[in-house]
Amino acid sequence: MKGTRLVVFALLLGLVLGGIVAWSGSSFGQKLAGGLAPVGALWVNAIRMTVIPLVISLLVTGVASANDLKDVGRLGGRTLVAFIGLGTMNAVLMGLVALQAIKLLPHRAEAPAALPPGAAEAAGQIASGVSQVPTAAEWITGLLPTNPFRAAADGAMVPLIIFVVLFALAVAKSPPESRATLLGFFRALSETMLTLVRGVIALAPIGVFALMFSITATTGIAVAGALGGYILAYSVASLVFVLLTYPIVALLGRVPMARFAKATLPAQLIAFSSSSSIASLPALTEGAEGELALPKPVTRFVLPLAVSTFKYAAPVSWMVGSTFIAWFYGVDLGLAQIATIAFAAVVLSFATPGVPRGAFLMLTPLFVQIGLPPAGIGILIAVDAIPDLFATVLNVTGDMGVTAIVARFSEKDLGHRA
Repeated sequence: MKGTRLVVFALLLGLVLGGIVAWSGSSFGQKLAGGLAPVGALWVNAIRMTVIPLVISLLVTGVASANDLKDVGRLGGRTLVAFIGLGTMNAVLMGLVALQAIKLLPHRAEAPAALPPGAAEAAGQIASGVSQVPTAAEWITGLLPTNPFRAAADGAMVPLIIFVVLFALAVAKSPPESRATLLGFFRALSETMLTLVRGVIALAPIGVFALMFSITATTGIAVAGALGGYILAYSVASLVFVLLTYPIVALLGRVPMARFAKATLPAQLIAFSSSSSIASLPALTEGAEGELALPKPVTRFVLPLAVSTFKYAAPVSWMVGSTFIAWFYGVDLGLAQIATIAFAAVVLSFATPGVPRGAFLMLTPLFVQIGLPPAGIGILIAVDAIPDLFATVLNVTGDMGVTAIVARFSEKDLGHRA
């Protein structure tokens, strides 16, 4: 845990010093933040460069190593049930909180005269990008990539995952000699990637400090007034649901809360500093297979799927964002609108397009349906930097939680629990 303590210290130091710079308006501090930003970006890129080969190798070995392909089907079914079950639980709880918040928030009689700085530009970008939202037919046909290498290059994770699973199933059905050769290659690839990423994570104190200092120094001044209230509510809600996940995993996954927290913390720190669930995959794998001792057939199947497709924080982010925009523009939301948001947060989050700000693009038609101005999405984007850090931590916590729960309910199929 010594390395983890160093990362925590670097994170807190970056937050404090960055906050001082933002509060003081120091020009030297701002220049220093600008100079450190590339250092943090390089560290995140170093982690991300291992993700695609790691996802592919883990999934292939996880699926193709199964003695019976029926086990893969059962594992996939349990994973889907866990995704939907935990997402629905979050959506229902956040819906109840939103209904109470609507009653308590002071009434705002008039819409604002102007959007906050940066929100108008973001709203314009969203409006011009609405055409990128696929129709149902386009989304379904796009699930099978015509070129899996391009899908990997574009970061289109869902089509890539489907191709890799199909490829792994084909490996499992191959002649024994071919199967052994391919499994040996992908096992070696996954171990190599994990070795590489351990070296990158060793540099985490430097990368995390650079990221936190540069982000806080440039965005700290934005935490004021109504927008500060939204940022605070979003961040606190994310942390509450992170803490709520611990007893859920203890109950359903039979993993002690302290042990789960210890295993998840390194991935949470990377998530908080990089704002990327995908970048946390190596640390999640290390924690699941090391600290939690979960069986590799589960971790190497569930974790790549989870970080690629499971948006555990979607009910929190969509519900808090919609409630804030409704208050900001003086629009009344009722039970029907809240239920619509909750349902969409569970179902549509899996269909988020692999384009920049894809989650916000999915919010645009939802806002129109429930009577909220799409321009409000620009506000959410303009202040998204800080809340997104906490939402990513929530996503990563959910990924580890789902893996622990699926592992518990797969004990009989696996014959043991490592």
